[in-house]
Amino acid sequence: MIGEYNPYLEYRGGELYLEEVSLKSLAEEFGTPLYVYSASYVRDRLRAYREAFPDALVCYAVKANYNPHIIALAKEEGAGADIVSGGELYVSLLAGVEPSKIVYAGVGKTLKELEYAVDLEILLFNVESPMELEVLDQVAQKMGKKARVAIRVNPDVDPKTHPYISTGMKKSKFGVDIKTARKEYEQARRLKNLCVVGIHCHIGSQILDVSPYVEASQKVVELYWELLKAGFDIEYLDLGGGLGIKYKPDQSNPEPADLAEAILPVVKDTRAKLILEPGRSVVGNAGVLLTQVQFLKDKGHKHFVIVDAGMNDLVRPAMYSAYHHIVPVEKKDRPYVKTDVVGPICETGDFLALDREIPAVERGEYLAVLSAGAYGFAMSSHYNLRPRACEVLVEGSSYRVIREREDYSHLVGELLPKKP
Repeated sequence: MIGEYNPYLEYRGGELYLEEVSLKSLAEEFGTPLYVYSASYVRDRLRAYREAFPDALVCYAVKANYNPHIIALAKEEGAGADIVSGGELYVSLLAGVEPSKIVYAGVGKTLKELEYAVDLEILLFNVESPMELEVLDQVAQKMGKKARVAIRVNPDVDPKTHPYISTGMKKSKFGVDIKTARKEYEQARRLKNLCVVGIHCHIGSQILDVSPYVEASQKVVELYWELLKAGFDIEYLDLGGGLGIKYKPDQSNPEPADLAEAILPVVKDTRAKLILEPGRSVVGNAGVLLTQVQFLKDKGHKHFVIVDAGMNDLVRPAMYSAYHHIVPVEKKDRPYVKTDVVGPICETGDFLALDREIPAVERGEYLAVLSAGAYGFAMSSHYNLRPRACEVLVEGSSYRVIREREDYSHLVGELLPKKP
């Protein structure tokens, strides 16, 4: 069953391995909390996208996991980068991604961020509002450049996911209404320092049913033909990301081939190049979060397993009531117990699992929190002044630290008065 999350994850001799490396040995060497990622899994998922969409540009969604070593893996597999901030642009360049393979979305791009990206002549700005068009035109004029743009449209399609990660509905803060998007395209065409080359759409995240993509693609293609008739030269159809992953035991990992079967027939008659922005489906099940049991606590009606990883390390359960499967790193014959797996943070919402049936564990044991490769470290914080976790990348029998564990001096060093 563990292998359904990641084929490189398995018990050997009663001990959990990722690829050819013991997770217990990594926890003992580097301490916990500890993020561990499988490079082979990341490569496999990107190759699956490339095989399913041989003519498309796959731009890895950096927001899912912005570690430059992960981005470099994606780059090695031919991927570009989908970014939403100047920081993500910086780290993508650091990882070796060419500006000609970078697309930039986000509703609140600052002037400094726009200047940074215009100067680099990135492939595409996915513009989210009429005012952004005006500001981007002014920036491009000042810099003596032309900025290539797509307009992000909301097709008002229900992606059947958590409302906080549903981004393509009419009420969303993202993009413009697809029914009135022609107005924004005409505005963009009048602006002399913009080059209108695409349509962008992103309907949400953690989508397990590909049918919403079909409806969204149909609406985007309708707009494509309308714009072509109006004299626009639309070179790119950017259909975003959002393909989900297996978090719960009864879920499955939708495959890129499933997505291709759904949307390629819809877009096949267009002359535009397809852009896809996968993130979670590339790195989500590549990663596990290792944590150590600190205490066991029984309150009669309630049992707690208290671990050293909290909402500062993995906020998804607290933020979304998200489910992450949790297993002991050592497999033994033991009874199951209903428990809350909670962290050390001073919030009642600091939990990794509630009323979960897990094998009875002891103080000092290690637990593996699965499906933690996406939106795990990327959303971590220093709350309660806790250092952020170490990250390790495994490939075959080798492993390397790709982010050192922070210490207290890292957290407060720059705040302290300088010594005379």
